[in-house]
Amino acid sequence: MKIYLFFFVVKIAALVLGSVPVPDSNCYALDNSSRLVDFSSWIGHPFEYDGKEFDLVVRFCKDVETRGQAGYVDFGRFDPLSYFVSSSGHFDFVQGFYHGDLANCEQSYDKLGRTAQVNIICGNCVDGRCKGVSECPPSFFCFLPDETLETVLKSWKSIKSSFFFILTSGGLGCICSVTQDSTCRVTVELAIPCEKPGPRVFKGFTVGLHPRSWELIYNGMTQFGFDKPRREFSFKTEQTHLTLYMTAIASLSTLVGKPIIKVSPENGLNVKISGSSLTGNHPTTLSPSTLVLDWNCEKTRKTPYEVNVTIPVDGYDPVQFFLTKLCEYNQGAEGGSAKGWAIFGVFSCVSLVAFTLFCCGGFIYKTRVERVRGIDALPGMSLLSGLLETASGSGQNYSRTEEINNAFANEVSWDRSSTSSTQAPTQRPSERTYGAI
Repeated sequence: MKIYLFFFVVKIAALVLGSVPVPDSNCYALDNSSRLVDFSSWIGHPFEYDGKEFDLVVRFCKDVETRGQAGYVDFGRFDPLSYFVSSSGHFDFVQGFYHGDLANCEQSYDKLGRTAQVNIICGNCVDGRCKGVSECPPSFFCFLPDETLETVLKSWKSIKSSFFFILTSGGLGCICSVTQDSTCRVTVELAIPCEKPGPRVFKGFTVGLHPRSWELIYNGMTQFGFDKPRREFSFKTEQTHLTLYMTAIASLSTLVGKPIIKVSPENGLNVKISGSSLTGNHPTTLSPSTLVLDWNCEKTRKTPYEVNVTIPVDGYDPVQFFLTKLCEYNQGAEGGSAKGWAIFGVFSCVSLVAFTLFCCGGFIYKTRVERVRGIDALPGMSLLSGLLETASGSGQNYSRTEEINNAFANEVSWDRSSTSSTQAPTQRPSERTYGAI
């Protein structure tokens, strides 16, 4: 006889409203309505089937094996990439098991060895074979009797229900049928009381620190480290700018709303947001939208500041994640020295461009108007020559030859005057005076 235990509880609104964190294990799936169904509490639960040729055992989200006189034969293990998807038609979910025993299956597809497929039915078998299966009543939260209180409360947070339903022995489901497609593959139909669907997840939506990454949100679910404030995932004080990139399926991108932020505590951290996500640009895979946070520490604090970012999605539960910022020193309202370095960089660029234009303009003017050639056409060369002449000392230039002869004209002997007068005068070319450098 089945035993049902009912508990009435009052759920706090804060537990209902919140982020949709990725489950602790990969034993979960999204149903056809994109609602999260977490089977983490079922991991390793055995389901046995007694057949004529062999017995088969399915360990939920673990492996599938047959047991006979020849021993145990492994028909695959649960794929670490979480091959757990929704199905259409008679079945609700499909699990894939790969990399089983290779004996006599070496030529299998992609060398995956023996494989198995488990088709899950939420409820009873078609022929009603599982007489003892307990279906989860509507508006109830169901769990197994061997689950710990921590696991129950963790799963219950995302379920909008005020009642508990405990499934006892005899109500955990059974294997409806087993079909051996070949010596290397089997298909199993399994009927279980499925978990109550959780929040509706916006599939395909990602948020990351790079246009092609998803550190914060993957497939609409908040990743570990950003599902709640965590000090070990905090951004450093000197990082005053943060750019987040959002992508979504193009056909559903119009459902994404503008991000909303809330800082806790409200005073001490100045946060300004900008980016294409605030201007109505819908995120797609080829054209991600951005959310830029300019945050500056106005007040030091031992514990990190918390920034709650909520992205509303029409028809789905909102996407929510938490960012934390360390403030080990005061940066001021404008980010401290960061703004000063930015002004210095802009001033340097403007000065360099102005200097280049001045040199080019002066060179063209001297060559076209003043007809100066060579290095003398460069602007400032005449001034530079004057400075060099002044620095070397004024008056210390080369004297002309005529001035040297005139200095000794009165000292020439009369005896040599007649001889000098008879000689033809020596013509010397005119000489210019150059500054000594």
